[in-house]
Amino acid sequence: KELRSGRSDLVLAGGADLHNGLNDYLLFASVHALSPTGRCRTFDASADGIALGEGIACVVLKRRVDAERDGDRIYALVDAVAGSSDGRHLGLTAPRKEGQQRAVHRALQQSGRELTNVGLVEAHGTGTVVGDRTELATLTEALAEAGVPVGNVVLGSVKSQIGHTKCAAGLAGLIKAAKAIHHSVLPPTANLVEPNPYYDAETSPFRFIDAARPWTGSSRLAGVSAFGFGGTNSHAVLSSYDGD
Repeated sequence: KELRSGRSDLVLAGGADLHNGLNDYLLFASVHALSPTGRCRTFDASADGIALGEGIACVVLKRRVDAERDGDRIYALVDAVAGSSDGRHLGLTAPRKEGQQRAVHRALQQSGRELTNVGLVEAHGTGTVVGDRTELATLTEALAEAGVPVGNVVLGSVKSQIGHTKCAAGLAGLIKAAKAIHHSVLPPTANLVEPNPYYDAETSPFRFIDAARPWTGSSRLAGVSAFGFGGTNSHAVLSSYDGD
């Protein structure tokens, strides 16, 4: 908003979470969100909860014309960022499919992009049983309704590598997606051996990969989801920069 309104010419957007004290573990354990095995297995059948992580993330945002004028390295273009609320629902940690889908659809509408062109979705992907199933339903229905071919989109989550960094989690996912776009690489998701039972490889628009793959094509488009406690949903649409 600062850039679009002209109030700012450069914005630093950051998130930091360096707090994993005893009370954090007690609170997450009390709502049965922590992984007893200590591993984040996003979208795996054996996923049993989150693994807490810590992190600091920051990105530099500029209008495209200014970045080109200044000779900056452009990792990706932010086509849109949109949000939504789940509204009144079952509780603090119970996600709602309809709320998540509103954020995704709003972002795509703002971006003017078609879902059929998406090659990567960086999911919120916490590795909780309910969270993974809900997010799979959210994304699968949205892409299937748009006519995305079976197995056309790589789905993953950086939380499988670094854990849930909480206040820095959304930006961690955005940075991962931006670098994937910039380097033309589809990144794998760790700890994924047997996909969640909700996933059907014969009909799903998604596929999972266990090793980095080339991201071919002249244009690369990715979606990034970040969903917070109490049903605060955000989704960003990123695309490749076609300049030098």
